[in-house]
Amino acid sequence: MKSPLLSLPGAVSAEGRDEGVAAHYGDLFREQRALADGVGLVDLSHRGVVTVTGPDRLSWLHLLLTQHVSELPQGVATEALILSANGHIEHALYLVDDGETVWAHVEPGTQQELIAYLESMKFYYRAEIADRSEDIAVVHLPAGSIADVPDGVVVRETPYGRDLFLPRERLEAYAAGHGPAAGLLAYEALRIEAHRPRLGLETDHRTIPHELGLIGTAVHLEKGCYRGQETVARVHNLGKPPRRLVFLHLDGSEVLLPGPGTPVRLASDGAEGRQLGFVTSSARHHELGPIALALVKRNVPVDAELLAGDTAAAQEVVVQP
Repeated sequence: MKSPLLSLPGAVSAEGRDEGVAAHYGDLFREQRALADGVGLVDLSHRGVVTVTGPDRLSWLHLLLTQHVSELPQGVATEALILSANGHIEHALYLVDDGETVWAHVEPGTQQELIAYLESMKFYYRAEIADRSEDIAVVHLPAGSIADVPDGVVVRETPYGRDLFLPRERLEAYAAGHGPAAGLLAYEALRIEAHRPRLGLETDHRTIPHELGLIGTAVHLEKGCYRGQETVARVHNLGKPPRRLVFLHLDGSEVLLPGPGTPVRLASDGAEGRQLGFVTSSARHHELGPIALALVKRNVPVDAELLAGDTAAAQEVVVQP
């Protein structure tokens, strides 16, 4: 769905997975600085919204998710994963319970597959699943924002800001009164700076939670059985995930950013050396310059200078080897 905020002055539409909302509104760094100062909002209305209602919603979700949610307090935000039988990440949910309903937002276009899986696992539990993407828009307010929240709007509050589940018909009016709007490029730059992985970018078909540092944030190690738990327990006990997430400070003299999938090699081996990983996300940051996240093999030395394609990169450890 195309956001009405794309009609704002200077709006340039995002592409690919983020199509339908603005990549920026004409001044990327100004938008980043505003968000870093706790000002403005980000239109995330392209994200999927899924709700679960019913008296068994939390106890039932507890059996399926990697997170401990059976006693999730009202209004407390959390995040959780759904894994394959082999422990690979399939879905990421950012959720909150309002006392009657669990609200979750997910990556654009993934909600139907998620709902199909949830429906297949419902059995006799008293839980009703709904796709609310057409009538609910996610709006992000940055950390430190003093913007008011309309009555009746569900809020998911985290250290990185507040996610509002706003009725879609109120999106344009709310943005007009609580701007300036910042685009996805600004939001993504701050996400990368905070080392926060994103499904479909930092993950591929074989990513396990340990590689991204999600143990403790999205995976609870002291809860009952769920699909993929055997892999989580085994890798946790052995302490040897095959890959690890790193943050890269990129050479600012290069004109082009290395995009997702760009090979990562040791700088000492040169551009023809053996590939040790790949870039997952990259951005231009208003203070740090060009930055990126990458997945590299666990045994890559933590102090090694790297190359992302042809671009020199200094690594910052996110997940310890």
